[in-house]
Parts: sequence; structure tokens; C-alpha cells
Amino acid sequence: MSGRLLRAVCTAALAAALTVSPATAAPTEPAPVPSGGSASPAEAGATGTEPETDGSDAVAPGADEPGAEESDAAEVDAETALAAPEAPESVVALLRELQTRYREAEEATEAYNATAEKLKQRTARLKKVNADLAKARAALESSRRDAGRLAREQYQGHTEFSAYLRLLLARDPQQALDRSHVVGRLAANRAATVERLTGAARRADRLAAASRKALDQQKKLAARQKKERDAVSGRLREVEGLLATLSEDQLTRLAALEQKGVDRAQRELVASGALSSTRRTPTRQGGDAVAYAVRQIGKPYVWGAEGPDSFDCSGLTSAAWSAAGRTIPRTSQEQWKRLPRVPLSALRPGDLVVYFPKATHVALYIGDGLVVQAPRPGAEVKVSPLASNPVLGAVRPDPGGAPLSAYTRPELPEGARDGADTGYSADTAPDAP
Repeated sequence: MSGRLLRAVCTAALAAALTVSPATAAPTEPAPVPSGGSASPAEAGATGTEPETDGSDAVAPGADEPGAEESDAAEVDAETALAAPEAPESVVALLRELQTRYREAEEATEAYNATAEKLKQRTARLKKVNADLAKARAALESSRRDAGRLAREQYQGHTEFSAYLRLLLARDPQQALDRSHVVGRLAANRAATVERLTGAARRADRLAAASRKALDQQKKLAARQKKERDAVSGRLREVEGLLATLSEDQLTRLAALEQKGVDRAQRELVASGALSSTRRTPTRQGGDAVAYAVRQIGKPYVWGAEGPDSFDCSGLTSAAWSAAGRTIPRTSQEQWKRLPRVPLSALRPGDLVVYFPKATHVALYIGDGLVVQAPRPGAEVKVSPLASNPVLGAVRPDPGGAPLSAYTRPELPEGARDGADTGYSADTAPDAP
């Protein structure tokens, strides 16, 4: 189906769906979050306390690792992810399609980010190996020159006088004998040094060759994943292009439907008892990370960005903790895999909340049931309810840090909570960097 025909069919279907009276049409709302959607900040923090739980963490069963099997209804296989979108039958269908495409794009982006990070590490390793190799070869050449000079001196001395004659003619025979032994030991040491450095140079050569091979492999992998990500982003732009054909009223209805699902999911999370009312303070570094994240509010989401002018989701969290003086993994999946887990009932400002069964989205908790996040393409860094997306669990970058005795959260800028919490936008997706 051509893009023009698809757009026409979609627009007609949406117009029909939106003009049906409420008495005759009650489309089911999407359930964007199995363990969290987004409750308004008023619900999560109306009492001025943190809604945290006495219960266990809201981690999806059997999903401890990013590769765990997913039960989310929006999950699609790789073939479906790259297929052209069919014309939706209603606003609900279009919303589900849009949310699915956003999720696919973010999954592909995080995979690309992970590969890019590995590529950076491989490049740094290769640079170090080559530097060590150059030093080893220089030392080897210097040692060879020294050994050659010693050999020439010994040979020249031996041709002039035999060791026996030098001993007889010396004024101090014992000194001559000792000197002869020292010279012999030096020669043996030089030979051993040359042999050792030769072996080291050979090992360095092998290591450099292996590192170059690994680097080539990583470059190919990065190129392939970028191609896959760009393919998904292209499909996402098709869906958003359809949104651009809708009227302002239709777009308003679509955004309202999405927000309704988010609010319901947050209410369910709060009602589940997964959050308690105990207010916790951050560590010094956690407070610094929160302050950094709050200062980024309003900056655009850009794939692969780590600041300072734009961010993706894990780029924001890793940059916030880097600004606080602690290096954490670059991607949401590595943050989930390598940082210590904490139950939602123990959340404190600065902790990271990880979303979706494959750990493909992350936000920074700031207290009172709120997070700062870079939501999705077309959106800006903002404050959202904790359950703005399906919650997988939470991790703590500074498990050994001592909480502050007192803490006041930075004042949020005007408009910090504006915009859809799941990254909905009628604009086309920005070009991938």
C-alpha cells in the first residue's frame, strides 16, 4: 500500500471513529503500563510525601535480565517491527501503533548505543596496545644495541689478551677476576633481557593484531545496528506522518486518550501498595545528580545524545551521575544489568527507574513519586509520574552512600510537567544523528 493511499485510509478511519457518539462507541483504552503508567503528580505527591511501598519491588516476574521473555501486549517480533504500518481502525489503534513504534525505535537505539560504547572501549584499548607496542619495540632495539656493544668489547678484549694473561698481568688479580665475573654476568643479563623483550614484542604484536580484528568486527556491528535503527525510525516517521494529517481536534483527542491511560496506570501503581509514604533523602552525589537532571528540563530528546544540549533517556541518567562524580554504564540495559537493584519501596532521589521488559528506557527519580526523563523522539526532558511507562524495577548508582540528614529538592522550572509523559508528539521524528 502506498504512503498516500495509506494516509488517506488512515485519515478516513480516524475521522469516522472520532465522530461516533459516545453512546454507541466505547473503544477500549490502551493499557500502556502493566506495572505503572503515569499518575499525575497531584496523586503521587499530593500529601507532600513520597508514595513508596512496604511491599516488594514491582519488577516483572522472570524479567531480571534485559533479555527476559516479555508479556507486554505491545511487544512485536523483529519482522513485524520493520513492516509498514497498516491503517488503524480507530484512535485507540493508532495510539497503540504509535506507542509500539516509539518503543521499537528506543530498543534499537539502546542496542546501537551499547555497540557504540563497546566500539569506544575497543578503540581506546587498541590505542593503548599500540602505545605499549611502540615502547616495547624501542626498548628492544636499545637493549640489542647495548648487547651488541658489550659483545664487541668482550671480543676486542679477548683478541688482545687471553683471560689468563689479563689475570697474570693485572696489578690486582682478584679485582681482575671479579671484573671478569661481573662482565660475564652483565652479558648473560643482556642476553636474557633481549630474549624477554623479544617475547614481549611478539606478544604485543599478536595483541595488536587481535585488537584490530576486534575493532573491525565492532565497526561492522555498529554499522549494521545503525542500519536497523534507521529502518525502525523510518517506520516511526511514517506513523507520525499520518498524525500530521489529522485535525487539531483529533490530535487533542488522541493525546487525551493517551494521558488517560497514563493516569490510570499511576493510580493502579499507587493503589497496589508498591510505594510507601516514607520520605527518604538522597546521598550528596544523588542530590547532585537530581540537580543536574532538573537543570536539563526543556532540552530535546535526540537519539544517542549525552548532552549538553540534548539527551536520550540513558544519556541523561549517565550524564547526571557523571556530573555528580560517579561513572555509571551508558545504556539503560547496562544500568539495569550492572547496578544494584533496589525495591520501589526503598527508592530515594537519585535512584534510576528502569522501564519495559527489555530495560529499554530509564529515568531519574527525584522524590514524591516523580522522575525526570527524556521521554521519546519529538519530546523534551521533563518531569513525569514514576509510572509513566511499564516499570521493570529500580537500581541505585551509589549503594554505599550515606543519605543526607536534610534535603530540599531543587525548584522545578515552569512547565516542567508539560507534554505527554510517554513522549507522544505530532511532529515527525528528528533525523538520527
